[in-house]
Amino acid sequence: MEPQKPSRIVLGITGGIAAYKAAELTRLFVKEGVVVDVCMTESAGRFIAPLTLQALSGRPVLTDLWGSGAGNGMAHINLSRGADCIVVAPASADFLAKVANGLADDLLSTLTLARECPLLVAPAMNRLMWTNAANQRNVARLAADGVAVLGPGVGDQACGETGEGRMLEPDEIFAAVYAARQPKILAGKRVLLTAGPTFEAIDPVRGITNTSSGKMGFALAQAAADAGAIVTLVSGPTSLVTPAGVTRIDVVSAAQMAAAVDANLRGAAAFIAVAAVADYTPATPATSKIKKTGDGLTIALTPTIDILATVARRPDAPYCVGFAAETDDVARNAEEKRKRKKLPLIIANRAQDTFGRDDNEVTLFDDAGAHALPRMGKAALARRLVAEIATRLEARRR
Repeated sequence: MEPQKPSRIVLGITGGIAAYKAAELTRLFVKEGVVVDVCMTESAGRFIAPLTLQALSGRPVLTDLWGSGAGNGMAHINLSRGADCIVVAPASADFLAKVANGLADDLLSTLTLARECPLLVAPAMNRLMWTNAANQRNVARLAADGVAVLGPGVGDQACGETGEGRMLEPDEIFAAVYAARQPKILAGKRVLLTAGPTFEAIDPVRGITNTSSGKMGFALAQAAADAGAIVTLVSGPTSLVTPAGVTRIDVVSAAQMAAAVDANLRGAAAFIAVAAVADYTPATPATSKIKKTGDGLTIALTPTIDILATVARRPDAPYCVGFAAETDDVARNAEEKRKRKKLPLIIANRAQDTFGRDDNEVTLFDDAGAHALPRMGKAALARRLVAEIATRLEARRR
């Protein structure tokens, strides 16, 4: 089953300091080709100008229940028609109370009643407002009514206090909207992934590593979680944010990554080895910083454990997926690697075309041959690859 993305959403913005984050959320959706119709409450306009959202979305911003923005004075009906979902971010305590109790005194609250599409809300408020009994009753009623409540997060708040009530970050909301759209083709299945580079210490301050950003592996972890999988991600050194719903294990060296994979492999239906693991490690790392002398330096290297091949050789091996980042002769090198490691599937690309970038172009190699995919953003590619892997898992089960 092909992964799905929304084609048009309605983004609702209510009054609160977190309204400024709606600009970045709009940009993320537009970047993915999603049409964004923005609807703002009067109080939202006190925190961020409608013109800002109009410039980012390229669409008129609607604010007035009685205005003519919809063409026939029926914006509260027309705006939600044909939309894949309504996302309200930030959603104030006042707005949550309105929707929970069926009140409709402005355009945004009215169109949430006159809708056929899903409603997702991202609360944003002071920590005491969030935990207030009345607010918690409203949130519970919304959840019981099928409204998806995203967050809130925990952290510093504009009022100077710290606690629960902070709106999720735009990328987290963006991911949640996509997750809601994905068919649960990996529901209940355990998926183990590796991502990022490894770092092999030469001395306490130097080491051998590579330029892998980890973006592809993290995108795959998010896509697998969105597809209903129980995901564990073993990550080398990277500053990327942990994907929503994913259990993350941080490691540094190839040996640490191998140990973490071995400890978490039991019960996995699939193992996706995306990490750019170092092939060699210093035989004897120095315990103190090596001083520069002006002479040459020779470092003895020993091979690291081949994590993917080790897993693939197990009698109880899960479905193993490898990645081949090659600089030249991609097809030949990738297929040779697949056969040598006895993998059912390997995903190949040119290293210089993907490391550190937000998009990628890959070719899948399996027993049936080569299957090229067009260049696309890594998030979209991850959803496509998860669909491919799910199809193969189902065929294997049969």
